[in-house]
Amino acid sequence: MNTTDTLPLSDDQSPGTPTGKKPRALRASVYELLGSMRFAISLLVFICLASLIGTVLPQNRSEGSYIDQFGPFWFEVFDKFSLWHIYNSWWFLVTMSFLVVSTSLCLIRNAPKMLIDVKSFRENIRVTSLRSFHHKVELDTRRDMTNTGRSIQAWLKAQGYAARTRDEGDGMLIAAKKGSGNRFGYIFAHAAIVVVCVGGLLDSELPNRLQVWFGGKHPIRENMLIADVPQSGRFSVNNPSFRASVLIPEGGDRNTAVVNIDDGAIVQPLPFTIALKKFIVDYYSTGMPSRFASLVEVTDSETNKKFDATIEVNEPLHYKGVTVYQSSFDDGGSTVALTGYPLSGTNPINFEVKGQVGQTSDVALGDSGKSIKLEVTKLRAINVEDFSAGEPSSPKALNEHVASVTGSAAGKKNKNLRNIGPSIEYRLIDQSGQATLFHNYMVPIELEGMQVMLVGVQEPGVGFKYLRLPVDDQGTLDEFMRLRAALADPKARSEAVQRFAQAFATTADDRQALKVSAERALDTFAAGGLQAISTFLETNVPQPEQQRAADIVIRLLGSSISELRNVARERAGLPALVGATKDQDREVSWARVAVAALSDLNFYPAPVLLKLTSFEQVQASVFQVSRTPGKMLVYLGCLFLVLGVFAMFYVRDRRIWIWLRPTEHTQGTHVLAAMTSQKRTLDFNREFDRFKQSLGRLNQDVDSKDAGKQAV
Repeated sequence: MNTTDTLPLSDDQSPGTPTGKKPRALRASVYELLGSMRFAISLLVFICLASLIGTVLPQNRSEGSYIDQFGPFWFEVFDKFSLWHIYNSWWFLVTMSFLVVSTSLCLIRNAPKMLIDVKSFRENIRVTSLRSFHHKVELDTRRDMTNTGRSIQAWLKAQGYAARTRDEGDGMLIAAKKGSGNRFGYIFAHAAIVVVCVGGLLDSELPNRLQVWFGGKHPIRENMLIADVPQSGRFSVNNPSFRASVLIPEGGDRNTAVVNIDDGAIVQPLPFTIALKKFIVDYYSTGMPSRFASLVEVTDSETNKKFDATIEVNEPLHYKGVTVYQSSFDDGGSTVALTGYPLSGTNPINFEVKGQVGQTSDVALGDSGKSIKLEVTKLRAINVEDFSAGEPSSPKALNEHVASVTGSAAGKKNKNLRNIGPSIEYRLIDQSGQATLFHNYMVPIELEGMQVMLVGVQEPGVGFKYLRLPVDDQGTLDEFMRLRAALADPKARSEAVQRFAQAFATTADDRQALKVSAERALDTFAAGGLQAISTFLETNVPQPEQQRAADIVIRLLGSSISELRNVARERAGLPALVGATKDQDREVSWARVAVAALSDLNFYPAPVLLKLTSFEQVQASVFQVSRTPGKMLVYLGCLFLVLGVFAMFYVRDRRIWIWLRPTEHTQGTHVLAAMTSQKRTLDFNREFDRFKQSLGRLNQDVDSKDAGKQAV
């Protein structure tokens, strides 16, 4: 291999170089990498891609919602990279920090050179260099050099150029520039990236995480009272940056908030106490909420100064560097009265249950001596639901209720939206610890012409599925529950079948055959609902005859259920419904819905059904409190970015050099000029043409003066 093809050795790589210089060379390489434009652009592209993921993927939801949506496998994959809170993940914060370092180094390396270039007229240019320019002009004029230089400088000044002259022996150099301030565009644009990223880091979880990593702070992961939280679980009241949340019930006050970090929390003291006097909700005529507002009283912790304020959506409270936002609303410990209906046995008697939102109590299950734990989780005094699918959609999250009063959604009308009154959400926990979530409405709802009570059961990954239970003339479930108890009683079923056979058969043989068929249908239905009847027909009836047999069984079942309803009414001391032709269609519809509901109760995952009877609501506001010192930096960075973009795209750098020398044989001047710019656009070419024409007029002006003298 020829030695001329090898790379020359640097000082650090030359033979005999001390090994101590290798770390210096490594530091120089790292510095060069961090300060390179390519590295900064790569980091910026990576942050943009990560931000795209954070925009598409909902952030800061509960783990259960992600598991339901994506499944356990993908949840583990996404959770490993912290995609649920991507903007506060360690790798995102580290990437932003490297971007700040890289862009800062770019500025440190290049900004001084650019500032020098802005001031410089580049006067040390040679004649030979000008002749190599693409845009150049060379001509002779009969004017002397003094007049020529004066005319050129006057034209440059009129065009907005700053000029400087330098004598070169018997010649003269005129160096001019315009638009060199576009270099500030580079400086402002890169400074904007640094300032915005620093502001973003200050307003992120980084300051709090640094206190956890190096300041001895430890997130609290177990349940305890705020007063019992140790100092290691508390930030300082002068914490420079935080985002926390606080729930305040009506009549209550708080001077602390909670900062969530991973699966723990740290208490954040506030420089004031905020008391919630009243929480206000206004509604549109459609039932959609139109306004949320919290009437609060603020007490300064240092001066005990008090003042009233109103906090609304998009109208936060600003005090002592802390901003308080109306984030959402919740229950502050409402008390509820429930009616319990047993779903097994022959006893139709209901019972009363008292509860409080957020509390757990025991519910006795009849005379069996067993009990089940009841946890009331939510009370909603108003529910605006979409009935386009024939039943209410899954209840909205609280933040969705708050979001509905902002933006274009506030005035949007949807004919499928209906206010269906209060509802309660509760969880039943059995002896083995298995919990099931239920969502029941307080008042009946008209669906398909029938008044029904909606009883919801949560199914994993699906949401709430609702049973439709028919109500009686008083709007209660008493009639239906008496029918359920009668269906569970063999004696009541036998009596109902006997009445049905007696009413619809004329001979003893027909009555006996009809009684056997109806009794078998009713007993099968009582044991397993419509599914049990379907299984019986598939097992005992040939395939071609199954449809006809099913029609017969359904008619037998409907008539038997009607008789069973009369038996239950007579046992309760109520008159029978036989012969009530006025409301015959309504009773048929009631029986049809009741058969479907009785069948579905076989799959109801609880031994008791709880219906909301009354409540005393205590509302609470959920506030987000934040101290964001980086906000002003972000605004400043946006200003820098606007100035930088304007300077780079709308300020064009122009430089002109003009050499003037006296001609040898005449008293005129030889002119050699060149013009350049960073970008050779059409505008630049047109400007050069104007410059060229202006230089060409030097001789024309002389000719016109000579012609004037001859005429005189």
